[in-house]
Amino acid sequence: MIVIETVIVAFSMYSALPMPQIPWKEENLHYALCAFPLVGVVIALLCGVWVRLCIVLSLPSLIQGAGLCLLPALMTGGIHLDGYADTWDARSSHAEPEKRQEILKDPHMGAFAAIHLMILMLARFALCCSLRDYDAGLMFGIFTLSRALSGLSAAVFPLAKRSGLLYTFAGTGNRRRAAMLLGCCCALLSLLLLTRGLAGAAVLVAAGLTFVRYHRIAMREFGGLSGDLAGWFLETAEVWMLCAACLTPYVEELL
Repeated sequence: MIVIETVIVAFSMYSALPMPQIPWKEENLHYALCAFPLVGVVIALLCGVWVRLCIVLSLPSLIQGAGLCLLPALMTGGIHLDGYADTWDARSSHAEPEKRQEILKDPHMGAFAAIHLMILMLARFALCCSLRDYDAGLMFGIFTLSRALSGLSAAVFPLAKRSGLLYTFAGTGNRRRAAMLLGCCCALLSLLLLTRGLAGAAVLVAAGLTFVRYHRIAMREFGGLSGDLAGWFLETAEVWMLCAACLTPYVEELL
């Protein structure tokens, strides 16, 4: 029962799917981050269904790309895009870490947030339209690994403050055990990606480099991790992983 409640809590927080109303208790919050990658599983399945529908209906590649671009945002309710925008507003201020944390809490969206959101969505649309062949295994790895790494960061990175939604999930329970479970999940997903050939390896490298940069930004620019930064990482990692998947066929032609 606790496992089911944990999954419900994770989907209630990190997706826009309707979920049964249950009380959030310490027991079902302990490992909610570990269920976070399951949201990626659902997104990958829906994207696969969308691609199959586009093929059956002979829809243009632009329509297929638009669906692949928008589905993740629609399925998550834009929660990660919100963190992405807030983070860029804070980073663009070039202020001290304490001031940047205050900017993260500001509900208003600044010009830099709007600019970077536009760049992000345009990049995702272009990359989704540029996929030569839709590799279901590769996309499954992208949507799940980004969330597994985001959850892992919440379990191992120092938190900037002892409040907020991220602290609600990461600050309760056994962080070490959650880190071990998410680390095993990341390892399994990495093995899956490596079975996809050069494209999978390129996606894995892109995810790893983004994760390293994420840690550097969180510690140096913000003095610790926050929920908004976790959202920024997820969106950034997925774009770079998509970029790696799109560019690999061209690299293979040169080899």
